Amino acid sequence: MKDRMARTDLPERLQYTKYYEHDGLLRAYANRAMVMAFLFAAIAVASLAFAIYVRVQPPTVIRVDSEGISSSVGKSVSTAVAAQVSVDGAAPTDLEAKALVRNFLEHYLAYTPGTVDQNFAGSLNMMTANLRSYTLGKLRDDDTVGKIKQDRITSLLRIRTIDPVKGSPWTYLAFGVKEIHRLRGRVESTDRIVGRYDIRLIQDRRSESNPSGFLVAQFSEQQMVGERDDDQLQQSKILEDAK
Repeated sequence: MKDRMARTDLPERLQYTKYYEHDGLLRAYANRAMVMAFLFAAIAVASLAFAIYVRVQPPTVIRVDSEGISSSVGKSVSTAVAAQVSVDGAAPTDLEAKALVRNFLEHYLAYTPGTVDQNFAGSLNMMTANLRSYTLGKLRDDDTVGKIKQDRITSLLRIRTIDPVKGSPWTYLAFGVKEIHRLRGRVESTDRIVGRYDIRLIQDRRSESNPSGFLVAQFSEQQMVGERDDDQLQQSKILEDAK
């Protein structure tokens, strides 16, 4: 009687639960725990493998040049080439090189007393640092700008040809006619010079201020033929040829 009363005090589910039902629940919990253990073990192994893979990769080095352009530097040549292409874009063409040569000659050799400062500044910005320093020192020593303004010199240039030099990359030979007008004591004189111009370019990074990526590394001028005209009636042969 006491046992029956004690049993009725237990919860209803426990009253009708058999011992093998408890064993089944324990086995189910054990299987579930084992599945979770295998799952977490697989995640841990994958994490370890990923950490080892990241550790053995070469470090990423970012190089920033003077213009603020960044590029990655890696040990692989293909990676370096890919980074260079992504920064610089496509390789420059011969047409871009000739355009820079023409632009440089027209700035450096064609000017008026009012535009000589601007033209020389533009041509100096197209040069490499060492050539710019040398040319600027020569212009300063010879007082070229002062003489141009004092004699009221106007220089006109007509470029005849621009051809690449075989065997020398980015080196060009140009021929042109330069017409120089001087005014001294209200008397005008004209010099017509057929000149040869040797220009060697060097490839730099493309930028917004220098889209072609070229700079003038070497420049020389050689007079081929020249004549002077001091007649009272001054005419420009260059302008006549342009017409």
